[in-house]
Amino acid sequence: MEKVIISAALTGVSTFREQTPYVPITPEEIADQAYESWKAGASIVHIHVREEDGTPSMNFEKFEKTVKLIRERCDVVINLTTSGGIGLTDEVRIRPFYELKPEIASYDAGTMNWQHRTVFENRPEFLEKLAKRMKEVNVKPEVEIFDTGMIYNTMYYASKGLIDDPIYFQFVLGAPGGMTATVKNLLHLKESIPEGSIWSAFGIGKGHLPIMYATLALGGNIRVGLEDNIYYSKGVLAKSNAELVERAVRVVKEFGKQPATPDEAREILKLRK
Repeated sequence: MEKVIISAALTGVSTFREQTPYVPITPEEIADQAYESWKAGASIVHIHVREEDGTPSMNFEKFEKTVKLIRERCDVVINLTTSGGIGLTDEVRIRPFYELKPEIASYDAGTMNWQHRTVFENRPEFLEKLAKRMKEVNVKPEVEIFDTGMIYNTMYYASKGLIDDPIYFQFVLGAPGGMTATVKNLLHLKESIPEGSIWSAFGIGKGHLPIMYATLALGGNIRVGLEDNIYYSKGVLAKSNAELVERAVRVVKEFGKQPATPDEAREILKLRK
């Protein structure tokens, strides 16, 4: 039976307690929700950290504590962000995955106007450095794609031997400044990546369910979580990341497929043990 990787994006940078009391902020809260998401059926957890006041952060000590707490409790695949804020130095963005060596780290494959307010900068020299550093410590890039041009950026670095097959693409649809969350855009992105690539997708906010259903219909993997969507249904807040994972598991099974275990996800993505 076909296996589907379910990623849980637990915290992010744009979900705040003023919007929902359920977003995890502290290392302990994030680790708890990672564990509960794993129990619910997620094979990967995507990790951001925050300062005590909820401010997005790339604080190494908080990453270190969060990763330690998760690893003590379960074998979920850990995916650390390299994009926990705007205007950060290259080394601040690289240090968490370089020292903690998760199996996956995010690789945002281009610069974009973020939420129509500022610039999310990923310079060519940074992308090359990022790919080289990931290769050094055997961390697989999760290539986050906000528009079509980022696919071709990725293929450039792959042609230089810096990103290995199978490339793991994560299509981000509905971010202000990126491609809108439509099935037409999803299909276009899916048809634009090289044959043999592994791909996943998610829609932000109200695009969450339509993109999840379309992704499963097209044979992709899925991502859910409070980073991307705080509602379980219209006007009803999701009470945890695990609640969103539980629904994803039910939907995957309704499609006649099965959620991948962490070890099955490792095999699919060709991750190191």
